[in-house]
Amino acid sequence: MRMALDLAQAAADAGEVPVGAVIVDEATGEVVATGANAPISGHDPTAHAEIQAIRAAASALGNYRLTGLTLYVTLEPCAMCAGAISHSRIGRLVWGADDPKGGAVVHGPRLFDQSTLHSRPAVEGGILADACGDALRAFFRARRTGTRTG
Repeated sequence: MRMALDLAQAAADAGEVPVGAVIVDEATGEVVATGANAPISGHDPTAHAEIQAIRAAASALGNYRLTGLTLYVTLEPCAMCAGAISHSRIGRLVWGADDPKGGAVVHGPRLFDQSTLHSRPAVEGGILADACGDALRAFFRARRTGTRTG
C-alpha cells in the first residue's frame, strides 16, 4: 500500500486526483504492474489508477485473466473499476480509504454482492486508511484554496 501511496502522490503532483494502484503476485511477492490516476492528462475518463494497473498487468502477463493476483489501491474502487476487477478475475482487492460517495464495494451499489457477477475477489478495506484519506483531503483542500500539494 505504501507503493500505491507513492503513486497517488505522483498523480497529485501531476494535477490528478491522488489515487495509486499496485498489482502483486502474492505467490512470488513480485510487483506485476502499477497505475496512477490519469484521466485529465490522458484525456480519458477511464484512466483510473486501477484500470491503468489492470491494463499494464494484462499486457505484462499476456493474459486478460489476472487470477492469483492482489490489487492494492488507495481508495475504494468505483463501479467502473470494480467491474473491471471482476472481469479480470483478480483474486484479492485491498484498499485504503473508503469512498462513501463514489465507492462501489462497501458503499453505493456494492458490486461484489451482486448475484450475477462474473468473479468476486476477496476484499479488505481500511489498510493505511488515514494516510490514504489524508492524501485525498490535502489534494482537495489545496484545490479549494488555490495552493499546491507536494
